[in-house]
Amino acid sequence: MNLQEFFLSLWNRFDKAFLVEDRWKLYLEGLGNTILIALMATVIGVILGVLFAVINYVNKKTGKFKVLAVLSNIYITVIRGTPVVLQLMIMYFIVFVSWNFKVAIGSFEIMDSSLLIGAITFGLNSAAYVAEITRAGFEAVDDGQREAGRSLGLSTAQTMWYIIIPQAMRNSLPPLFNEFITLVKETAIVGYLGVYDLGKIPGLIQSRTFDYLFPLIIAALMYLVVVMILTKILHVLEKRLAKSDRGGKI
Repeated sequence: MNLQEFFLSLWNRFDKAFLVEDRWKLYLEGLGNTILIALMATVIGVILGVLFAVINYVNKKTGKFKVLAVLSNIYITVIRGTPVVLQLMIMYFIVFVSWNFKVAIGSFEIMDSSLLIGAITFGLNSAAYVAEITRAGFEAVDDGQREAGRSLGLSTAQTMWYIIIPQAMRNSLPPLFNEFITLVKETAIVGYLGVYDLGKIPGLIQSRTFDYLFPLIIAALMYLVVVMILTKILHVLEKRLAKSDRGGKI
């Protein structure tokens, strides 16, 4: 085989994996599902993670919420100490075994039970890591801020809501955004539930072309491009936060 035939063979394989029968649409559909799961998981993870961090912070500083603090620490330990793929199987085959629904707008299906279960699982998993991220953010806030709030007559809840949490979340933004980037990649295992995310599409294409090389390469490149874009956004965010810390001076 000469060089021209070699490149022609590669093109034909790429054509079958990406262009024939508009298969590129499958990759875009898979990418859309991947981003949707990551976004939903991030929302769930941030809400629960911040709640756990607040409970632990208040317990540490005031001695309140002792029972809740113990329960949140047990949750964080269990979630961080077990593989997410096992958590996914438990949620799908045990906790939500009776779930079976689809959500559609007209003829366009936007979500089914498997996708939602995947998002919930990754959200619950992410919450344990977000709790540790935001805990560090809370610890970075000077104790004088809490004391100042209390001296002004604010309750513990008001001090947390108006003074501590905004500063802690600002400190935690870069690592939280990095957690979202991690979720985009980790959600590839949701294909175990039959969800056609970007990690599942290469197998679907291979079943039609009997060639794994280009479907896998195309999916990997799409993941890479998305992660590079998100990483660039993260760098911009970090620079703006650093500039703000210096009072607007570069």
